[in-house]
Amino acid sequence: MDTTTQTTDAPPPTPQPTVTEHKRNARGATRPGDRVFLGLSRGSGILLLAIMAAIAVFLTYRASLAISKDHGNFLTTFEWNTNLNPPVFGIAVLAFGTVVSSVIAMALAVPVAVAIALFLTHYAPRRLSGPVAYVVDLLAAVPSIVYGLWGALVLVPHMNGLFGWLDHYLGWTGIFDWQGGAPRSMLTVGILLAIMILPIITNVTREVFRQVPRMHEEAALALGATRWEVVRMSVLPFGRSGVISASMLGLGRALGETMAVATVLSPTFDIQASLLDPGGGTFAQNIASKFGEATEQGRDALIASGLVLFVITLLVNGAARAIIARRKEYSGANA
Repeated sequence: MDTTTQTTDAPPPTPQPTVTEHKRNARGATRPGDRVFLGLSRGSGILLLAIMAAIAVFLTYRASLAISKDHGNFLTTFEWNTNLNPPVFGIAVLAFGTVVSSVIAMALAVPVAVAIALFLTHYAPRRLSGPVAYVVDLLAAVPSIVYGLWGALVLVPHMNGLFGWLDHYLGWTGIFDWQGGAPRSMLTVGILLAIMILPIITNVTREVFRQVPRMHEEAALALGATRWEVVRMSVLPFGRSGVISASMLGLGRALGETMAVATVLSPTFDIQASLLDPGGGTFAQNIASKFGEATEQGRDALIASGLVLFVITLLVNGAARAIIARRKEYSGANA
């Protein structure tokens, strides 16, 4: 007996769009709202690049005018006198002071900011973490001139004890040798900058730590990890890129801070071996203090120093992005 098998023809599968078609659909938005949004987004990016290029061209042009008339070496001269004929000026002291004060600020602020962020997100009770986080947010909005006045009226008079202690126990190093002068030095500036950038780094780091997947922490706890081991194995690796980004934001403010540094520092155009001796200067402080009374040649010289600060800031941010890009595990998406 013949048996016939009846087969039912299934409908053909719906073809799925390829990657190329996805990209084509993304590029060629069909809805009016999508086209407007695409144009605005693209225009904003192009406008940002154009503004950055315009700033770079302006700074480079004015800096070239000043450097062409400089009778000293722009990179190594320990003097700033643009009223001479020919003028003599250099950025050696300014570059040293800017880098040293920023390094001191980062060394003091970043560990404390990470510790505060960890405390608020993983240790403090909710009733306490909310008010403390609100206070930190308020500190980030305080104007720099207020920090400068507080530093001049409160911080500087109370630095004698710290300077004396450092000189007594670490003065043999030469870096912390104190001759008893006014504590308006690079260390005081670094401490003030650390206080100023602490809320910025804390806020960003706190938000990054709050985004850690709950499953990562619960898995570590299920394996018997302590709370600190959970933080070390789950929280810190996930938020490392965010900590780096937050640190770069704080470093950008420290590099370009003006009024607070000008209020606290006693500027001189020499480099002190000790961080406790008064003197030194930064790019931003020098521009703010000399721009008002500068001649056209003096303004061009100040713009030249601003160009160096502009380049330093770009290099710092580029280095941070390169560090994150080279280590893909820093990304929270890959954690």
